[in-house]
Amino acid sequence: MLKGDKVGLRARYDDDIPVLRTELYDDVVNGSRAEGRPWRPITPGSKDSRLVVDDKVEEVVPFSVVELESGTLVGTATLWGIDNHHRNAHIGLGLLPSARGKGYGTDVVAVLCHYGFVVRGLQRLQIETLADNAAMLRSAERNGFVREGVLRSSAWVLGEFLDEVLLGLLAEDWKPGTEG
Repeated sequence: MLKGDKVGLRARYDDDIPVLRTELYDDVVNGSRAEGRPWRPITPGSKDSRLVVDDKVEEVVPFSVVELESGTLVGTATLWGIDNHHRNAHIGLGLLPSARGKGYGTDVVAVLCHYGFVVRGLQRLQIETLADNAAMLRSAERNGFVREGVLRSSAWVLGEFLDEVLLGLLAEDWKPGTEG
């Protein structure tokens, strides 16, 4: 398990799947804002890639996020779009509604940076998020990510186009904390 100050990133367990499906992916608004594709329900028992991990897929590393103190599942974290030639990847995360507003997002981003830069030896990490996602923007910027641009009206979300913010962090600009 990779550990931060408040959370740990570990492998996805079978017991995590029903909780994540119910609390994250069955929520139409949250799912529509989090995905780059239209929301659709996930059938219980399906092998949907958002929930079930396929260890043969090298470009995506999904984690379950747990609170360190209690071991309680609080969300998901993913390093995705991993390009080993250019040594870059994207960061994504989703916190259960009960886990939001507690600083876990900032800690998850820190641990994913450690994983990307130290464990994987990547050069660049990138985040794309909706421009109105203040929590994700704060979490990214607290970890040293720099706003590199705005993709105007690039995301179709629940009947309207929204702007996305592109943030990047280079290995040499990263200031590691205690995660690891």
